[in-house]
Amino acid sequence: MSKKVIVIGGGVIGLCSAYYLHKNGHEVIVIDKSNMDEGASFVNAGYLSPSHIIPLAAPGVMRKGLRWMFNSSSPLYIKPRFEADLLRWGLAFNKSCNPRHVKKSIPAIRDIAVLSQELYDAIKEDENFTFHYEKKGLMMLCLSMKGLEEEMKIADQALRAGLEVNEIKPDDIAQLEPKAKINAVGGTYYKCDYHTTPHEFMNDLKSYLEKAGVKLYKNEAVRDFSMDRDRIQMVITEKQILEVDEVVLTAGAWSGELSKKLQLNLLLQAGKGYRINTTTDYGITLPAILSEKKIAVTPMNGFTRIAGTMEIAGINSRINKVRVEAIAKGVKLYYPNLSLTETEQREAACGLRPVSPDGLPYIGRSKGLRNLTVGAGHAMMGWSMATATGKLIQETIENEKPSIDMTPFHPDRKF
Repeated sequence: MSKKVIVIGGGVIGLCSAYYLHKNGHEVIVIDKSNMDEGASFVNAGYLSPSHIIPLAAPGVMRKGLRWMFNSSSPLYIKPRFEADLLRWGLAFNKSCNPRHVKKSIPAIRDIAVLSQELYDAIKEDENFTFHYEKKGLMMLCLSMKGLEEEMKIADQALRAGLEVNEIKPDDIAQLEPKAKINAVGGTYYKCDYHTTPHEFMNDLKSYLEKAGVKLYKNEAVRDFSMDRDRIQMVITEKQILEVDEVVLTAGAWSGELSKKLQLNLLLQAGKGYRINTTTDYGITLPAILSEKKIAVTPMNGFTRIAGTMEIAGINSRINKVRVEAIAKGVKLYYPNLSLTETEQREAACGLRPVSPDGLPYIGRSKGLRNLTVGAGHAMMGWSMATATGKLIQETIENEKPSIDMTPFHPDRKF
């Protein structure tokens, strides 16, 4: 039966949800407070990465975060501030940073990331989309032997999870990237990873949806909801009131605030990430993550993107110059010929990613509301998990058997 579905949030996860819901015959409206041409869906590293099997909440991460709290150039920066939401999130995050949680999370992260790759493949073929999309793998580059040891431990876990990965030495790196000068003692190479140029996929998807009759309400913020016991009756925006059969909450870093209006209270923090683009050709043809600095380097269509950092500093779009400079200095340690100009650094952009306390997304229905489905909290993996999340949301609304086990992602899970 066709339903009227309102998707709140026009980032990649919201648009993927709209795509699958429309394909299955539903009347879909997407509402976003922005023009749907900025934010995390446009400034990410473009990775489709089953290799990223370790959740953000892992042993030692909280300790590093506390150590880095007063260093605004650190890879993970939690800005000190007295806020009840941050305190609750921090306590839950600390509780999740344990080996048992990592072990339980690996299969869930692998399954949703692999499903997403398959669905990106299918969308590109089914709709004749032209977005840049390559299956070249991903290098994890290490400056130190300590860093290499840590990456090899992760690679061992990835192998046991069935992913294709091997150690690479300096000679191997030179063979993989013959035209790029790279400084590294070694690393690992995940053949299972793909990469894309994000804005191209977003533009393809928006164009498809608009031509298909999906309504995209841009620059329109959702203000409130009208409820009837355990159902949402109407979505109230700053411009109109809309009746609805189903609501999908995919508002990224803003999902937490909106969830409070629904008495759901998702624990989320906004994690700011930065990107710097350069059109200078440095001979880079393979994506790489610079292990010690947590910086991503991606060859995109016509430019190279350098992206990185996780800044937990509230919801704002301010560019922290110190963090941009740290990225520029960090990438040069691994790619000594790569010098980002002052102009390139000045044109840096940022996006806010919704971070849950355990590093896993919230996907599915809350028990409190019969017609609300959530898709938020993906942290750095939103792009990598977007198509699968959209598909799972469609399956949830239609009461179909989900493509993968959704239990680890339940919105009502306890921390």
